[in-house]
Amino acid sequence: MTRVIVIGGGASGIAAALSAAEREENEVLLLERQQRIGRKLLATGNGRCNLTNTGAALPRYHGADPAFAAPALRAYPPRAILDYFASLGLLTTEEYGGRVYPLSNSANSVLDVLRFELERRGVQQRCACPVQSVARERGGFAVTAEGERLHADKLILACGGAAGAKLGGVMDGYQLAKALGHKRTALYPALVQVVTEPSYPRALKGVRVQARLQLLQNGSAVAESEGEVQFTDNGVSGPAVFDLSRAVSTGCAGQELKLMLLPQDEETLRGLLLRRREALPSLPAGEIFTGMLHNRLGRMAVRYSGVDAAKPLEELDARELHALAAACRDFRLPVRGTEGFDHAQVTAGGLRTEEFDPETLESRLVPGLFACGELLDIDGDCGGFNLQWAWASGRLAGRLGR
Repeated sequence: MTRVIVIGGGASGIAAALSAAEREENEVLLLERQQRIGRKLLATGNGRCNLTNTGAALPRYHGADPAFAAPALRAYPPRAILDYFASLGLLTTEEYGGRVYPLSNSANSVLDVLRFELERRGVQQRCACPVQSVARERGGFAVTAEGERLHADKLILACGGAAGAKLGGVMDGYQLAKALGHKRTALYPALVQVVTEPSYPRALKGVRVQARLQLLQNGSAVAESEGEVQFTDNGVSGPAVFDLSRAVSTGCAGQELKLMLLPQDEETLRGLLLRRREALPSLPAGEIFTGMLHNRLGRMAVRYSGVDAAKPLEELDARELHALAAACRDFRLPVRGTEGFDHAQVTAGGLRTEEFDPETLESRLVPGLFACGELLDIDGDCGGFNLQWAWASGRLAGRLGR
C-alpha cells in the first residue's frame, strides 16, 4: 500500500486526490487548513463556478515558461474534464467565449459531485488541519499537521497561491516547498481590479460598458482585451480589465488604460454625431451620446472631450465634433496599480517550473514530491482557464508519475 498525502483541498488538490485514489494500491489522505474543502471554488464565477473554458490553449496561460502547462493540458483538455464531470453526474452549459458553468448555475453542484466521488473513492479528509512542516525521511516524507507526525510515501503540494486570503489564499505552499529545497518567482496579484486616477471612475461608479481596452506603457500598447468593464470608486473592474491586470501588476510606471467606448471607427462616429446635430440642433452637447452610451458615461465623455456641455449642438464646429468622437475612441485613465492579493482571484508567479517535470509534475529535486495548480508559476486569463489548469494539473500530479 502506498500512502499519498495531498496538502490543499482546493480544485487542484481535490483533482489530485481523486486521480491518486483511482489506483487501489494508493491510500489517500487530503489535508485542508479551512473548515471545509473547496471554499475558494464556491466563490468562482460569482458563485456560479466557471469550471473550464472550451478554448483553453497555451496562448491563454502565463508564467516564466507557459509551455510548461502543455503536457497537462494535452493529457486533460477541456473535453476530457467535461466528460469526467459528466461521469460524476454534473450537467453543464457553455456560454459566451467558451465559458462553461454547471447547468444549475450553482458552484455547490460542482463541489457536491466532487465530495461524493471523494467518499466513493475512500479518500480520507481532515479539514481545519493546517500543515506546520514537511521533511524528507527514509522512504518518503514526514508531514506534521496539528502536532501529529504523518508519513507519506508520496506527497502532493496543492496549497494554492497567495490570492484571495479571505477564501483561503496563503503562503503555506511556498514555505513547505522551500523547506524541501524549491524556489519561487516573485508573486503578483492577477485577475484583479485596476486602480486608476479616480476623478472619472468615482463619478461613474457602478456603470458598466462593453469596451475594447489597451494597456499603454509610455504611450505604446503592451496588452489589449475586449469585454465588460465596470467602473468603481477608484478604478475599473470586470472581465476585460482582469485580463489586463497581470500586465499592470507585473509592469512599471507610466501606464495608462485606453478605453474605446464605442465600436465604430472615428469617421463613422462623427457621421452619427453630425446626424444628431442636424436632427436636434438645440440639444445641449452634454446629451449628444444619449442612446449610445449609459447617460452618466455619455456626459462624462463630453466632459473628457473638453466641449462645453451646455452648448447647443448647432453651435458645435468640426473641431468639437472631432473631440467628442475621439473621446469615445480614446478615453484614457492613468494607472496607479492594482488592488492587492486580498482582492485578486489568482496569483501570478509561483514555484519555479524548471524544477518540476512537466510530463508528470514530479519534482526534479525531490523524488516522490509533486505540485499542481496555482502553486506553480502558471496562471491563466479570466474565463475558466485557471480552473481548467487546476483540474488538468491536479489529475496529472495524482497519477504519481505512472
